[in-house]
Amino acid sequence: MLDKYGVDMMEDCLKNTIAAALALCIVATPLAAQEQSGMAEEMPLGPGTGPWPSIMVQEPSLPAHVIYRPADLAKSRALGVLVWGNGGCSADGASARQHLIEIASHGYVVIAPGEIMSGPGATKKREPRAPDKSGQLPPVATTSADVKAGLDWALAENARKGSALHGKIDTRALAVAGHSCGGLQALELAPDPRIRTVLVHNSGVFTDGTNPIRGITVNKAMLDKLHTPVLYVLGGPDDIAFPNGTDDFKRIDKVPATLVQLPVGHGGTFRTANGGAVAGIAVDWLDWQLRGDKAAARSFTGSNCRLCVVPGWTIEKKKID
Repeated sequence: MLDKYGVDMMEDCLKNTIAAALALCIVATPLAAQEQSGMAEEMPLGPGTGPWPSIMVQEPSLPAHVIYRPADLAKSRALGVLVWGNGGCSADGASARQHLIEIASHGYVVIAPGEIMSGPGATKKREPRAPDKSGQLPPVATTSADVKAGLDWALAENARKGSALHGKIDTRALAVAGHSCGGLQALELAPDPRIRTVLVHNSGVFTDGTNPIRGITVNKAMLDKLHTPVLYVLGGPDDIAFPNGTDDFKRIDKVPATLVQLPVGHGGTFRTANGGAVAGIAVDWLDWQLRGDKAAARSFTGSNCRLCVVPGWTIEKKKID
């Protein structure tokens, strides 16, 4: 049986705390083996482990986006919305599909720019970004404007009579997140007054003040525009974004901020079943920040918080407790 953190739990382990489940996930560390064998790419996309089994779809009314949502909208609770920036700012809206469908199954509409370019349901081949003659990579395939388009669409569908999402969205429960380059897109969109929280995965603004990624403009001054609580999730010292993300966290002083780390490197646990441990942490953060869920808050709050006691995880907090 899989718990919300993607851990295969034996019957006796079901009696353990969520913290124990997280510890087991660390011991398993299935990511590298799956990627090496190609299992991650071909892994079937399940419905997620949350109360609302979910699906991955594309809608004609939102071109070049991939949507993750509960399959039975009639039975779901009022849905939060998470808009997502893809790793590499790519146009593969399925690149983090295991992670995103897990979040959706807990009562969210999750929207990523691009098309389904990976996994068993791929409809279009993702072309690698090759350097030009000067050695520069081409501009990013998606921008923060594309991420924002997902939020605009969800709110418009909530208001449109005849839409499957009409009246289904909790318009106060809106968040933005992203991985790597997509995490920078999340920071670009963070000042939007509709956003209630931000999640930055394996990312951070460049410490030397440069903008080496063509098509995206970021700087440390962006951090002063944060107006909501923010969660940084890093993969430990071996994460290429470690210097940038930890420096961001040190500089943030106006809003509540949390930095959690699991030593799995830059790839996180996105390509493990149900998004692995990181998906569980993201769900807890969203449920706490957008729903006021006190049980979810226990992953982060107090000196004895779940992530405070699980071996392998580290947590730093500002204005949280």
